Amino acid sequence: MSANHVEIIPASGAEVFIPLNKLKKSPNNARKMPHSEAAIEGYAASIAAKGILQNLVVEPELDEEGAATGFYLVTIGEGRRLAQLLRVKRKEIKKTETIRCIIDTANDPHEISLDENVTRENMHPADQFEAFRRLAEERGFGAEEIAARFGVTPHVVRQRLRLGAVSPNLVQLYRDGDLTLEQLMAFAITDDQGRQESVYERLSHDRDASTIRRLLTETHIAATDRRARFVGLEAYVEAGGTILRDLFTEDGGGYLEDVALLDLLVTARLGREADALRATEGWKWTEPHLDFPHAHGMRRAYPHPVELSAEDRSALHAAQTEFDWLTEQHQTAEELPDEVDARFGELETKIEQLEAKRQAYDPGDVARGGAFVILDHDGTIRIERGFIRPEDDKSRAESGQEGEASVSDEEGEGDDQATRDGDGEGGENEDEDEEEEQRLSDTLVRDLTAHRTLGLRLNLSEQPDVAIVAVTHALAAQIFYIGANAHVVGIQPVKTDLATHATGIEDTPAGKAWSDRHANWARQMPRDVARLWDFVTELDHDSRMALFAHCTALTVNAVKLPFDLRPRALIAASRLAEAVALDMTGYWRPTVRNYLGRVTKAGIIEAVREGVPGAPQARFDASNCGIDRALRCDFVGRFASSIVVYAANYYRRIRLDSGPRPRFRYETEPLAERNNLVRIARKSR
Repeated sequence: MSANHVEIIPASGAEVFIPLNKLKKSPNNARKMPHSEAAIEGYAASIAAKGILQNLVVEPELDEEGAATGFYLVTIGEGRRLAQLLRVKRKEIKKTETIRCIIDTANDPHEISLDENVTRENMHPADQFEAFRRLAEERGFGAEEIAARFGVTPHVVRQRLRLGAVSPNLVQLYRDGDLTLEQLMAFAITDDQGRQESVYERLSHDRDASTIRRLLTETHIAATDRRARFVGLEAYVEAGGTILRDLFTEDGGGYLEDVALLDLLVTARLGREADALRATEGWKWTEPHLDFPHAHGMRRAYPHPVELSAEDRSALHAAQTEFDWLTEQHQTAEELPDEVDARFGELETKIEQLEAKRQAYDPGDVARGGAFVILDHDGTIRIERGFIRPEDDKSRAESGQEGEASVSDEEGEGDDQATRDGDGEGGENEDEDEEEEQRLSDTLVRDLTAHRTLGLRLNLSEQPDVAIVAVTHALAAQIFYIGANAHVVGIQPVKTDLATHATGIEDTPAGKAWSDRHANWARQMPRDVARLWDFVTELDHDSRMALFAHCTALTVNAVKLPFDLRPRALIAASRLAEAVALDMTGYWRPTVRNYLGRVTKAGIIEAVREGVPGAPQARFDASNCGIDRALRCDFVGRFASSIVVYAANYYRRIRLDSGPRPRFRYETEPLAERNNLVRIARKSR
């Protein structure tokens, strides 16, 4: 500093304008943790919109000799200084921009810095919500403009505006501590204050935020619902539908408010898909349905194996060759490139389409039969083909086409089989037997056949292998042929339609696996039931036992009903489960919809205690075991005597398999097992 120039220090308490480049951070500032970037952004936005509303408090910087250096140390207002430096960096202001400051040399700088950060209280969040709402209502500011003026994101502004629109009565409860912020955010899912208060009055002891959201949206449809996914949100909105958005959770797209409109759009599109299928494949009829109509009462015909054309065989060979080559090239890759992954998908689709051509329906079945076009559980189209109405079956019976393989529904179940065909066992030998019987009296025929039956029983009892053939024939004749009446062994399968007990069970992976397995056997059945005995006897031992096991399994009924007193049968079901080593983790997963939302929180906590016998009981409650989070998660469980022990897995932090292991169904002409394995592995990444 020049000897001729002496820096004059303003008196304490004086208000002065000091250039920004003359201000420094004070070493006496009590705040050691630096300001966050978000806080500085907020200061900068506020200053840009309104200027610096509060003076900075500074003290002169002195050199070693006690002389003023011309710089000033910021005791109070460091965040505002940093915000102005950010604006300089953005070229909004110059570094010589003057800032209004108050000189303070009377107080200890460290103490007043501490005082500034300690002796103040933030405004109540409810006051913030209402203040933001007033800005929007009285000054007409939008979310973007408010966000720019306060240095926050537009999403935060929308959240505060939504909270500011909650019923004043509920906001007051929040001020008084009777509602938590999480509960208030749940009420903010809708701006209907009357509905908010109505739901609050319905709440009992359970005021969980998830319960509040569920009650407020009970008349709406989640955007993740299969109907919404099928129609698409854009199409729904274009048709005039409205969507309720939850700004405080990952709502998966929101909630659709106009359920009637959504159902109308679903019905219309399903109808168009059904019309297109009928025009493309030539079925006599097609029917759109939201769910599979299990009580259809129709016979079902299945496709039969056919040879691929030379062109299709060549295309299939080329696709499989390329698939194998890609698999070999990328078998060690952690992650596939996008273009390779896309090509895998194209090849898989092409292979599946060509493989589907190996099966074809009889033209007669197509001419008199139909198909159901159904909305599947994941929002995609599901087509079930080959159903023939009873009135269309009459012409088939009159023309002598009796006893062909068919089942009453997609699982081979269904007890209503009043409409039956003839036995279909015609032939020269049968005609000769009938002529012989006509020469004998009915009494004599009855007597002779009774003795023959006794002989059959004695011989059959000594030949277990033949007994297996006879039982398998009897079961298959009644399961796969409606009204054929071709079985000699008096064993009748009693089948229970599980879809009447568990909604959507046919759409689960296990349900689809069973349906595929049954359809595969149905495709292999001879068209004429008269050939069924030969079909069963010509099977190799393993295949025959597999068919026997499949038919037997169809009759298993371990459903427990409140009015069904079968304690011994249920005990037998438990023994059967032990014998087959049943592990329910491969067939059922508890979710909020199918289990967690249907039991009490007390039951969940008890399940954890049951699953973790050594867990500390005194400290074991809903908060420390994460039950609230568990209610929103998905676990692999196992059946216990009274409750599924799934929360224990969460408590222990055990990561279990995410689903059932892949199972290969029996195929007459399966794809290469290696290709199947590659597909499953690639899809599981």
